[in-house]
Amino acid sequence: AAGRREEAAAEEEEVEETPQEKKLRLAKLYLEQLRRHGEHGQPGPGGGGAVRAQPGPDAPCPPPDPASIRVLRGHQQPITCLVISPDDKFIFSAAKDGSIIKCNVACPTGEVESGKRLCVVPGGKKGTEGQHMGHAAHVLCMAISSDGKYLATGDRNKLILVWEAATCKRLYTFTGHRDAVSGLSFQKGTYQLYSASHDRSVKVWNVAENAYVETLFGHQDVITGLDSLRRECCVTSGGRDGTVRVWKIPEESQLIFYGHQGSIDCIQLINEEHMVSGADDGSVALWGLAKKKPLTLVRQSHGTQGAHDLQQPYWVSAVAALHNSDLVATGSHSGSVRLWKCSEGFRKLEPLCDVPLVGFINSLKFSAGGDFVVAGVGQEHRLGRWWRVKEAKNSICIIPLKCRAGAPGSLAAATT
Repeated sequence: AAGRREEAAAEEEEVEETPQEKKLRLAKLYLEQLRRHGEHGQPGPGGGGAVRAQPGPDAPCPPPDPASIRVLRGHQQPITCLVISPDDKFIFSAAKDGSIIKCNVACPTGEVESGKRLCVVPGGKKGTEGQHMGHAAHVLCMAISSDGKYLATGDRNKLILVWEAATCKRLYTFTGHRDAVSGLSFQKGTYQLYSASHDRSVKVWNVAENAYVETLFGHQDVITGLDSLRRECCVTSGGRDGTVRVWKIPEESQLIFYGHQGSIDCIQLINEEHMVSGADDGSVALWGLAKKKPLTLVRQSHGTQGAHDLQQPYWVSAVAALHNSDLVATGSHSGSVRLWKCSEGFRKLEPLCDVPLVGFINSLKFSAGGDFVVAGVGQEHRLGRWWRVKEAKNSICIIPLKCRAGAPGSLAAATT
């Protein structure tokens, strides 16, 4: 009888899926396995990315030499968000002062100076939204389309601005959210844009047609983060409502996941079947879309702060994943960015190394090629002023990765 109860409980944990969804999921898993193991280093079918080694258990990830970390300055106030262009040539960043900066990452020919600011859109004063080209409030999120054509940015003034990424020319303004815009993501291969807000809603837009599509509701608290990949769905983190949600756009339905104890502040998809999230209770969770609870949960992932009898975990303020690989990064204000390896079929998170960085890590992004990870660093948390790290510098830090030359038997397909 006890065995039957356990089986019934396990079945309840499984997310219901239709036979068609199961066939599609298994087909995609099969294609991913082919990409990983079938072509000995050649790009996978329909991919265009390369199969490359990721660190295995016997191949420790050495932390990069601090001298090799490139620091780019320009924003006067804390960095709040950043994205890397799909070709890994440019970084777009934004800050609490409303400014947006486009800078060059590297140019092998030497024609453009590495780190050079190519475009600066200054922030405006409060109340100047009508006359000012850029934002007149804290920019909280940004996203770039998978072909690098459009850049979208969202701010505390409830506005979404759409830009031509090549020229930084403002194209459209999307209004409709009733509170700060906190998350943006383009569906890969399309110009469909998802936005999340502190008004607890998710909105869908068609950027190519400058059009609003629909609004989805479900979260019981402010939405703090959003991400999407190729499927017509997106994932969100719901702050203090304690849930992670997967929104199936065509069906207008949602899957609800529970696991963190604190406010879930950041989320990122690793591949079409797995995601990672971080919370202000210091925990990092790995999720599979077929389970309502985390596959694994690491508590106090960045340690604790405070006196012995008043210790509190460092908040996890940013997470990032190298798409379709086993590499994850997390950030806090603990003094370092931590790199992790997903192992045992995404049922375990193993720490690889710490990269020393002083300040609040408000945004993290891996390059598409996996050669580097970029951190947006500020003296304050991107959503408030609870603490201030005076010795930190508001900057963009480009961290070269030495983890790519992993164990020969540890191949992960990283297609973009």
